Amino acid sequence: MLAGCAPQAGSSAGGSGATASGSAAAATCTKGALPTLTSGALTVGTDDPAYDPWFDNNKPSDGKGFESAVAYAVAKQLGYDTAKVKWTVAPFNSVIAPGQKKFDFDINEVSITDERKNAVDFSSGYYDVRQAVITLKDSKYAGATTVAALKGAKIGAQVGTTGLTVVQKVIAPSTQPSVFDTTDLASAALKNHQIDAIVVDLPTAFYITSAELTNAEIVGQFPSGSATSDGKPEQFGLVLDKGSQLTSCVSQAVDALKADGTLDQLAKQWLPAADSAPVLK
Repeated sequence: MLAGCAPQAGSSAGGSGATASGSAAAATCTKGALPTLTSGALTVGTDDPAYDPWFDNNKPSDGKGFESAVAYAVAKQLGYDTAKVKWTVAPFNSVIAPGQKKFDFDINEVSITDERKNAVDFSSGYYDVRQAVITLKDSKYAGATTVAALKGAKIGAQVGTTGLTVVQKVIAPSTQPSVFDTTDLASAALKNHQIDAIVVDLPTAFYITSAELTNAEIVGQFPSGSATSDGKPEQFGLVLDKGSQLTSCVSQAVDALKADGTLDQLAKQWLPAADSAPVLK
C-alpha cells in the first residue's frame, strides 16, 4: 500500500452528475431500490488487470485500494451493502465507447472529457489527477526537467487514455507514440528498452516505480489541466450509460462522500503524495 498526503479527492468538481455528464436523466434515489441491471444489486465494472494502488492485487472485490474503497463507499450511499455489489470485467476502451454497458457504473481511472461525454455519462469527479512520465534510471531522458527535453523520446501510453492525449498534444514527440492495449504492456516495453518512456497517471507511476520497475523513475508530472481542453484539473469520474437513470443518484452519492471528507480520507490512505514528484516546465 502506498500512503501519504494525496491531492484532495475531487476537490475542483462542482455540482451533480448532470453537470459532469451533460445528462438530465434522473431517478428517484430510493436506497437499495434503484433501477439497476439486477434488481436489489449493484453491478460495478473495472478492467482486468485492475492496477495498484487503485485496487489491491487485481482483486476489486476486496475493498482495498482507492477505487475499490470508493466503489463500496458509493454503493453504501446508494443503499447497497458489500454483499449486494457485483463486479464485472470491462476493458478500458470499451467503457468509453458508445453502446449499452454491462455495469451500473464503472470505476477505472476514467478521466472526464468533453469527447467522452458524447458517448457516456459521468458522475461528479471523485479524484483530481495529473499525468506523469516514467523512464529508466539509466536513460538519457531521466534528468529531463522540461517538456521540450522529451521531444526526441520514443514514448508509450495505453490506448484511449488521457496519458496518450498528453503525449500527443503536450509533448508532441518527433517520433510517433507507441500505443498499448494495457499499461502492463507499456511497462514491459519500457523494461525491454523498446521505448524510452511511458506516460501514466501519477499514482500509477508511483506504484510502477516502487513495485514493478525498480530500475525506473518518475521524470516528472505535468501541470494540472494538461490533459483537458479547458485547462481545468483533470478528474476521474464514474462511468454510466449515456442517459442513465442512475447518473444523478450516483453523482449525489459522490458529492456526499466529498462533502463529509470520505474521499479525502481514502485518498490519503491509499494514494501517494502528489507534491513528491517534480512538475515539468
